[in-house]
Amino acid sequence: MSNIITSYYKSPVGELILGVFNDQLCLADWRYRKQRDRIDHKIQKNLESVFKVGNHPLLSKTKLQLKGYFQGTLKKFDLPILLIGTDFQKSVWQELQTIPYGERLSYISLSRKLKNEKAIRAVASANAISIIIPCHRVIGANGSLTGYAGGLQAKKNYFN
Repeated sequence: MSNIITSYYKSPVGELILGVFNDQLCLADWRYRKQRDRIDHKIQKNLESVFKVGNHPLLSKTKLQLKGYFQGTLKKFDLPILLIGTDFQKSVWQELQTIPYGERLSYISLSRKLKNEKAIRAVASANAISIIIPCHRVIGANGSLTGYAGGLQAKKNYFN
């Protein structure tokens, strides 16, 4: 069985678990989120691999870019990403990556772009590559902050 090399990163808003598989980032998510076990199981099952704490150049590069993002010096990530999900989930995550730094998009606007107004929140909540895939830039139709795996305080105070 293959390994997903994992490591932890302490951000200003909470600890992240990072994972690399075949030289691609497959995990950058909140270590203590509610769905942690379910998401970890899905990743390991789909990749037919297990988590193993270790070092990898991409983990170091990811940590460096996250540090730059939180310091305000990095506006766009440049990392090879492995999306694990259905075709529709992948289309959502790809669309999320088009939201520019400092801008917001409502859930309803995102769902209309993807022509599926019913499934969007469930798909967004299954994102295993937080921050780098900027689900924190998605807001309610009335401009309010809505659910975020890293917590609404983090979404309010730290993210662009």
